[in-house]
Amino acid sequence: MLLVGPPGTGKTLLAKATAGEAGVPFFETSGSEFVEMFVGVGAARVRDLFEQARKAAPAIVFIDEIDAIGQSRGGVARIGGNDEREQTLNQLLAEIDGFKSDTSQPVIIMAATNRPEVLDPALMRAGRFDRQVAIGNPDLKGRLQILRIHCRNVTLAEDFDVEQAARMTAGFSGADLANAINEAALEAARRKANAVTLSDFESAIERVIAGSEKKSRVMNEHARTTVAYHEAGHALVGELVPHGEPVSKITIVPHSRGALGYTMQTPTEDRYLLSEEELLDKIATMLGGRAGELVEFGAITTGASDDIQRATEMARRMVTEFGMSQKLGSVRYAGQQLQYLEGSVEDNSRLSPETRQLIDSEVQRIVTEQYDRAQTLLRGHHAAHDVLARLLLKQETVTGKDVKEALTNNLVQPPIKNGALVASA
Repeated sequence: MLLVGPPGTGKTLLAKATAGEAGVPFFETSGSEFVEMFVGVGAARVRDLFEQARKAAPAIVFIDEIDAIGQSRGGVARIGGNDEREQTLNQLLAEIDGFKSDTSQPVIIMAATNRPEVLDPALMRAGRFDRQVAIGNPDLKGRLQILRIHCRNVTLAEDFDVEQAARMTAGFSGADLANAINEAALEAARRKANAVTLSDFESAIERVIAGSEKKSRVMNEHARTTVAYHEAGHALVGELVPHGEPVSKITIVPHSRGALGYTMQTPTEDRYLLSEEELLDKIATMLGGRAGELVEFGAITTGASDDIQRATEMARRMVTEFGMSQKLGSVRYAGQQLQYLEGSVEDNSRLSPETRQLIDSEVQRIVTEQYDRAQTLLRGHHAAHDVLARLLLKQETVTGKDVKEALTNNLVQPPIKNGALVASA
């Protein structure tokens, strides 16, 4: 049995639970423990491990991070000498399903990895790891149960709603949830409280996503005003598009991961399918900050670099993976499959120059159209944009309720000159 999934989803914890529930000897090891500088040592360790397991049969052998020794043997030919990893893998293949396998001495093999795409095909064939269990990020019910487990040793306030906390953490892995609860407890301890409140948990989520607040980082008034209109643009476009996720918090306090401000959106439910309209609304929301700067000041800054990167990546996936371009049709052009670990290089070597140019033009068209759409929305709600930005400059942090109130507010505000508020007479 092979457990596959992103990091932090609980693959090793499931193996620990299996060890506790199995009632048979459980042998745990890691793939890196078989890799040595000396040739033959890793293969000898594999033989020794399985000999011990067969003597104690029925037994379970668990190999964590099996990709350390199970990587595919194909590809670039290695020059000179024997490869220790390859010998170890060959021995592992022979032990799992070879002449020594005996039904009278049952040994069940479990393994875990977050890189299934690099494993050798011989390791994945029927009879070896023919059963794969995908461990993904938990859904709402799963997050609720995980939070209850991690809250056992934490004193919660009477009004702490665990279900609401689970709804606020869509997309979090089990490790992220444990980290959020720990950060919430630290937040409560810093303010010398006796219990963890929901506001502590919200601060912890923000710390997990964007890093800790850096209030010592001082910005001049023009920079603060620009950031305020930038974040207000994100929030208003997110509220105005038909499929936007509700805004829960906006702040212009700098954070440790480089963000000068942050807009937090809380989905109301877990989404597994997204339509083309929903993806376009997401791109428009991402570009709402840059649109807010351009609409208000007629100039743009470097603050939208991350927004532009995420919007471009989503538009490219729409074109190359989801078939959402009329010019290119329902054809997959992405050369690299989706991986659990980031940093993979996309292979476009099989695409013609004309196709690459068409893909680039379609991506540019989608992003430009949504950028123009965000500007149109903000120009049509200029008063609300102005009110929300001024409230951010005054309070530094506002809630989703303030965003909704700003949309209904049509008060005429005094102008802004040189990045500073002009007091009314």
